[in-house]
Amino acid sequence: MSDDDDFIYIKKQNTVHYGSLEEQERARLAAIAAGEKDVDGLPATVTSGADMAGHINISDEYMELEEEMHRDRQALLEEFERRKRARQINVSTDDEEVKKNLRQLGEPICLFGEGPADRRSRLRDLLAKLGEDAIKKKQEEEEERIQQEKDQESTWYHEGPESLRVSRLWIAKYSLPRAKLRLEKSRLERQQPEATRTAHRQELQKKLQATTIFCSQIGDNRPISFCQFSPDSKMLATASWSGHCRLWNIPNCDPVMNLQGHNCNVGAIVWHPHAMANENERVCALASCAFDGSVKLWNLSSSDPLADVEGHAPHRVSRLAFHPSGRFLGTCCFDSSWRLWDLEQGEEVLHQEGHCKPVYCISFQDDGAVCATGGLDAFARVWDLRTGRCIMFMEGHLKAVYGVDFSPNGYHIATGSEDNMCKIWDLRRRTCLYTIPAHMNLISNVRYQREGGHFIVTSSYDNTVKVWSNKTWQPLKTLSGHDGKVMCVDISPDSQYIATSSYDRTFKLWAPE
Repeated sequence: MSDDDDFIYIKKQNTVHYGSLEEQERARLAAIAAGEKDVDGLPATVTSGADMAGHINISDEYMELEEEMHRDRQALLEEFERRKRARQINVSTDDEEVKKNLRQLGEPICLFGEGPADRRSRLRDLLAKLGEDAIKKKQEEEEERIQQEKDQESTWYHEGPESLRVSRLWIAKYSLPRAKLRLEKSRLERQQPEATRTAHRQELQKKLQATTIFCSQIGDNRPISFCQFSPDSKMLATASWSGHCRLWNIPNCDPVMNLQGHNCNVGAIVWHPHAMANENERVCALASCAFDGSVKLWNLSSSDPLADVEGHAPHRVSRLAFHPSGRFLGTCCFDSSWRLWDLEQGEEVLHQEGHCKPVYCISFQDDGAVCATGGLDAFARVWDLRTGRCIMFMEGHLKAVYGVDFSPNGYHIATGSEDNMCKIWDLRRRTCLYTIPAHMNLISNVRYQREGGHFIVTSSYDNTVKVWSNKTWQPLKTLSGHDGKVMCVDISPDSQYIATSSYDRTFKLWAPE
């Protein structure tokens, strides 16, 4: 055998063949593809003359080709196994059931030109890939997801502090006699002749329709964000974005006191229900809140704060309100919760969650049994302070709720929203009674008349305030005069004046001519 000839030995089934390099390559690849083995039980291999001498000289290209063919063979075997499993899977012959199973697997229920038999075949192939229990697993996952959603929506309770139990019992004992008196008063009013009640309403409406500007005063060098009358209607408190709160006498609107303590925009300032009945100078008379989460208590003897209510920072506190008893203070926080503070115990007794966005406004019922909150999530809720339950969910506004107020009758609630509408809700029926398309811009606040609740007022960023009849919800008067957005409105307890505060840095008093 000549050295110039390029021969190799091919060992296959104990037979050695000679051939050129091209012929031996084809033979070798065919043997590998067929899976044939030599007498030693090993795959057929190609051995050159150099290999016979103990040297291996197989190129990288041959090795890569060999690995690729091996992978193809493995894939072919896996496909055969999958088809074998698919033939063993039982699939319903009902086409609707097949479509339902495909939908559960997240697959299209019908492809273009696909018939029932093709659909069954496709489902069988999918089950062969995913496993026969794929549909069952999908059902279990869906049930678990639904259960998690139900758990998130359901009300859950945890054990509160002893101070909360004390507060709830105290509120229950306080509210029940007041509710009894309110119901007795309502019955007496219903016993009056209808003509008398109608005449009283007509006289009040005539008075409201004659309302005009009584006094206008520059309140600060920054927008006036809030205003509220004192319980005796003789003073007005205003809050400003400058961080200052001021007290003014009524009706002359002369400054009485400047309360300095906040370092940023003040969101609200409210009077204690018994601020004018107590002669003790150290008793809390007002409370205010600011954008930096600070809440301060004030008396009428000093321009410095009486105390700080800590626990909100760094979250903004937008609004606050005193419980009718004066013992508790409710605050609305931008961490999507509202808090109830017991001023006698000197601690937070309730940190109530429930809104999914910041809570903006709060109002207590006159009985003191329940309160209502409105949030930037476009929802309002009514909470029973004696049990902690949410007893009414007010859904209907399209945008954030910026104002909420209870009627003196105890069961009507007014809400004002960024969707320019004011809604009237009935706590007894747990439904919306009426929707007032009130303004051309968002409603910043809403207030019921405190004596009888015969009318309500709404303030808006369209620079106006509107007065509405409580019985027919018809507009009685539009109060125009501010040059900027009206940020707050209030009605004096004696129903003689209406106060408005505005972005134009002024507040105005409105009264009948």
